[in-house]
Amino acid sequence: QVQLVESGGGSVQPGGSLRLSCAASGLTLNEYAIGWFRQVPGKEREGVSCIISSRGSPYYEDSVQGRFTISRDNAKKTVYLQMNSLKPDDTAVYYCAASRFATKGRRLMVLPLASNNYDYWGQGTQVTVSS
Repeated sequence: QVQLVESGGGSVQPGGSLRLSCAASGLTLNEYAIGWFRQVPGKEREGVSCIISSRGSPYYEDSVQGRFTISRDNAKKTVYLQMNSLKPDDTAVYYCAASRFATKGRRLMVLPLASNNYDYWGQGTQVTVSS
């Protein structure tokens, strides 16, 4: 079965950096879109970034554009989220999610950061940005 495991979260001061990893198993990574989402208590889960295909351009939520970079290593079945210039507002539990492009490609192209377009989810990793 498909499993996604996030790692790399932690506590960092404002302006610092973290790199999150999402290790995937049970799937062929280049057949899936991978997204990163985050959630704080009392708020809806929001899409942060996604990469739909190896040849496609990544998507970023406006508040992280220019600070976060998503990348994937299909051979290692791992997707990364490099987070720079972190702000207190970035504090959240971060989740990675996967969606098979063959079944949801059209919906992903229209709403790449909609959480209901993703079928598989990791357990999440906490990111805390605080001085």
